[in-house]
Amino acid sequence: MGKAIMIQGCTSNAGKSYLCAALCRALSDEGYRVAPFKAQNMSNNAGVTPAGLEMGRAQLVQAQAARVAPDVRMNPVLLKPEADTRSAVVLLGRANPDLTALGWRERKAHLWPHVQGALRSLMAEYDVVVIEGAGSPAEVNLRSSDIVNMRVALEAQASVLLACDIDRGGAFAHLLGTWHCLTPEERALLKGFILNRFRGDPRLLAPAPEWLEQQTGVPTVGVVPMLDIPLPEEDGVWAEDQRGQADASDGFVAIARLPRVSNLDEFAPLGPLARWVASPAELAGARAIILPGSKSTAADLAWLRATGLAGAVTRAAQAGVPVLGVCGGLQMLGTALTDRHGIEGGGCTQGEEVPGLGLLDLSTEFAPDKTTRLTTFTDAETGLHLSGYEIHHGRTEAGGSVQELAPGLLWRSGNVRGTYLHGLLENPAYLERFLDWAGLAPPAELDSLDARLDAVAARVKASLDWPLIQKLAGRGQL
Repeated sequence: MGKAIMIQGCTSNAGKSYLCAALCRALSDEGYRVAPFKAQNMSNNAGVTPAGLEMGRAQLVQAQAARVAPDVRMNPVLLKPEADTRSAVVLLGRANPDLTALGWRERKAHLWPHVQGALRSLMAEYDVVVIEGAGSPAEVNLRSSDIVNMRVALEAQASVLLACDIDRGGAFAHLLGTWHCLTPEERALLKGFILNRFRGDPRLLAPAPEWLEQQTGVPTVGVVPMLDIPLPEEDGVWAEDQRGQADASDGFVAIARLPRVSNLDEFAPLGPLARWVASPAELAGARAIILPGSKSTAADLAWLRATGLAGAVTRAAQAGVPVLGVCGGLQMLGTALTDRHGIEGGGCTQGEEVPGLGLLDLSTEFAPDKTTRLTTFTDAETGLHLSGYEIHHGRTEAGGSVQELAPGLLWRSGNVRGTYLHGLLENPAYLERFLDWAGLAPPAELDSLDARLDAVAARVKASLDWPLIQKLAGRGQL
């Protein structure tokens, strides 16, 4: 069996996904056969494996960092939030309505055997499995239903590194408090603390790391600086960080900040040109508008109407502003949505037809079977060969007044376009065309994801006690 190194966090958004991606690439660089693993992800940022199965975006990125093909065993359980108290369950890449219907705590008995089997099989095939936790292991109210933090660490006998976001403040209290919440058996697996996102001179931290080790017996094994190297995020952090940063005097691309937005990281190539908007006033100065994907299309369409954005987007489109709808956004741009099978789960009464914005002559019906696949096609408008992925329940039919640019995938009516292809703007040539339609210059060229993974790995590796990491990975004795 291979070794397991696990990154857990004192809080959500402590940088676990980022650190795991760095470890995957750095260990791969040293010749280890590495696989990422996260037992259970809660995110609407999902992607598709070569086998056509759904998987959390963070583990797709980590698989690329490890230079291995994405495999749903790397993220056996994916929870996709549909409302504040309801999430759809995706098990080993496929939606599972039966598990979705169960209560939160009832699911553990059904999910744990799949988590256990996926973890064991990866450890049997790889030298090192880099495991990502979720939230915090200090949430003692969730211990009985845990299938992602210390339950996984104990199953794998993983070497656990506990990370905190020192930029938030209170880092040493977070680390000490989390350690106190662990059982003796769990503490025995904890090999080090990581202070993540540090700004300044690490020498100024003394004597706190030494004090913390005296209190816990656990050393601080890394001080990782705040890195301005973007990677696709599991959560909505990129969108929140970007809000309001575009310079309105030069124009920007407005992206509707839908309550149940999905796959939002695909717009990161817009860089500083992106502005996430939630009201009509925020559209002022927009050169283009994007309606992104949604986990609950009809409910988010109702939100667009309630906020006044629906009317504002329609008026902007009529004034010639380019509008792009992706997946759920495409469906909103059409004339009607129908849910005969109760797929949406909110905002669309079963069998009811909900009117769309009417900017594209398209009608959509939600079907029980979900389309999940990697996709390539040629755009008849630009002649570009485009690639990305599809994740949708919708089946969309075109009327006579819309131009189909790729069968079942891309449509246009004047300055309004809609597509089922996630990742459309991650095709650099299409991004350039889209911004040209908007009268905007492309942002400074982003490095490829591989180049960014290399840079992140180098910086994180230099910030850690790397000889210790090598020993945890099985090279040398602890």
